[in-house]
Amino acid sequence: MSDDPRVLAGRYRVDELIGRGGMASVYRGYDVTLGREVALKILKRELADDAAFRTRFRLEAQAASRMAHPAIVRVFDAGEGSETAPDGSVHPVPFIVMELVHGALLKDIIAEGPLTPEQAARYADGILEALEYSHRAGVVHRDIKPGNVMVTDSGQVKVMDFGIARAVSDSSSTVAETTTILGTAAYFSPEQAKGEPVDARADLYSAGVVLYEMLTGRPPFRGETPVAVAYQHVSETPVPPTDIVEDIPRGLDAVVLRALAKDPYQRYQDAASFRAAIEEGLSGRAPSKRQVGTLTSQLYGANPRQATETARSLRQLSNDTTMRRTQAGPPVAWIWSGVVVLAVLLVSVLFWVLTIRPADPVPDSARIVPDVSTMTFERAVELLTEEDLLVEREDIADDRIGVGNVVRTDPMAGTSVSPGQAVTVFVSTGKESVAVPPLTGIPEQEARDALAAAGLTMGTITPVNDPRTAGGIVLAALTADGEIQAGTEVPAGTIINLRVASGRVVLNDVTGYTMDAATRDLENLGLVVTAAEDPGCPATTPSTVKVMSLAPGEVPISSEITLTYCSG
Repeated sequence: MSDDPRVLAGRYRVDELIGRGGMASVYRGYDVTLGREVALKILKRELADDAAFRTRFRLEAQAASRMAHPAIVRVFDAGEGSETAPDGSVHPVPFIVMELVHGALLKDIIAEGPLTPEQAARYADGILEALEYSHRAGVVHRDIKPGNVMVTDSGQVKVMDFGIARAVSDSSSTVAETTTILGTAAYFSPEQAKGEPVDARADLYSAGVVLYEMLTGRPPFRGETPVAVAYQHVSETPVPPTDIVEDIPRGLDAVVLRALAKDPYQRYQDAASFRAAIEEGLSGRAPSKRQVGTLTSQLYGANPRQATETARSLRQLSNDTTMRRTQAGPPVAWIWSGVVVLAVLLVSVLFWVLTIRPADPVPDSARIVPDVSTMTFERAVELLTEEDLLVEREDIADDRIGVGNVVRTDPMAGTSVSPGQAVTVFVSTGKESVAVPPLTGIPEQEARDALAAAGLTMGTITPVNDPRTAGGIVLAALTADGEIQAGTEVPAGTIINLRVASGRVVLNDVTGYTMDAATRDLENLGLVVTAAEDPGCPATTPSTVKVMSLAPGEVPISSEITLTYCSG
């Protein structure tokens, strides 16, 4: 067997195995083109042989590669190699190239026991920060779980495998097939378990399951089979976390239970709301009866049937429920009184529903600003014009919204305005651009400081032997597209790689060369050459080098070297 390292696409060297999952194996790798360490995720054979899956996988990986956020593991590249089986058949080897993260899986951290509420809140906030960014970019993760979350050595949360779960779910028809690849149904949302279409709120449900597990040390639902767990996600209500670990702030109970609501409309509608609720819940304040009542009304407005379980669980968490019951049940007279009052209320509501006339929510003299965020500017103009509103455009930099799409409006969406009023539409020009500062000809540390001051990211440092430049001086600056000059406009945060003089040159063995040729070659390397005679051996014509005072190999630039030749 050859000892040569395996190289994919002629560029990525495959090193040791660092992880294995249901759908792929992860290896430490090295990008020989850019000179950096990477992580290589290589698909298993049964998935790689499916041409349709390979296509979906590549497209989803390309979509994920467009996301750049500190809380998301970057996807650098995706490709396809090949391998020959022992029987001589050739099989495709799809792979993706990711950022190599040094740290631990959240799954392994939880395995050591429940986290403190502060730790759980901090990690959950990092997960939701990544989801907030991805959802604005239109990417739903679909497989949020501790096994897809890394915590770096500095405590930074990084979520990985964006888009890959979609390729898996699109190729699977049942929960059992999907969990065979992704590994577990413990973090599925009810709509995933039922095979229904999913949106960003499915990710928030899964994030709620992860928060529950971090607080208690176990997921809210467990079963013998994936189908049994999926059934619980659809039909059963989890116990509050404080029933398992008593010292959890009671305010987090309401946060977790709302995140685990069966109906997506009962959950937090975006990651930002979920993050704010965690921060408030961590303070330990349990929801009041008024807050629970308001929340219950919201839930019933979305879906009365499924709201019952969520509302009942939340109602138990009110500050007014700390007293214990001292009798088996209410007196019989109270029961009958309650029945009579309920009957009167039902009759009144029925009469009101039958006699009420629908009212126009917006008078003719007013207009409601439509929500045109993320739309193209042209489409936004159409919708606003239909509402008899004037449009004023203003371009702003925004790294979350695509170029030419709407970031927001002023007045904001949902505001009531008069016909003919001007609405300012803020249109994204993409990520803010900055000018590359002068980098060549200055020391490496000064170049690093200049990049940081300009809002650019320091990339790799490649030592280069240059006979005319002192060590540590920058020779060239490069991006992924090649060498770049000072003053060039690039997006803020762009990675800039540097080629830096090593201060050394490679000295070849010139023994046997003529003195003239050897002297010329060495002086071209910037070395100082001195000739020395050796009368102890017979002279040659022309004179040739017999001995070098420095051994072949790397030597500092401007080194002195003596060449000895025979003159006897």
